[in-house]
Amino acid sequence: PSRVVLVGMPGSGKTTVGRELAKRLGMRFLDTDHEIEVRTGVKIPTIFEIEGEAGFRRRETQTLDALTGETGVVLATGGGAVIAAENRQMLAARGVVVYLNVPPHILWERTRHDRTRPLLQVADPKARLQQLFAERDPFYREVAHIIVEGGRGTPAAMVRTIEREIQELCAH
Repeated sequence: PSRVVLVGMPGSGKTTVGRELAKRLGMRFLDTDHEIEVRTGVKIPTIFEIEGEAGFRRRETQTLDALTGETGVVLATGGGAVIAAENRQMLAARGVVVYLNVPPHILWERTRHDRTRPLLQVADPKARLQQLFAERDPFYREVAHIIVEGGRGTPAAMVRTIEREIQELCAH
């Protein structure tokens, strides 16, 4: 494939797995959240503060449109990129989409001390994480060509699984 797109919740390992997968496939690694920060010159929490979630989502769609036009890339999306139907169609049509499915209790362990995630800066972040997972999981499944159960193995093991699944997918 000329493009592999990783989707999943915050803390599912999209960046860690994505970097390693890109290395193994001889592709470039891109992270949509990082690219949004580079293009705007400000951190994502600042965009949320100034423009709200709606403003951020608009920027996310523009950035996804540009990045899914690139070839030879492994792209890690933000956790909420799948909310917009337009984004789901774009992702599914322009690359092999891999859903890193990690159970909420593991996501909580990984994100509970992270203050850079605007949607988790609430009174009960654990409940919020479970709510987001419940809302987004069907969307991740809708766009995914490959679903990898995460949270148990090492990132390297997940990368090997993804590589095998991609080879199988491309063989058919």
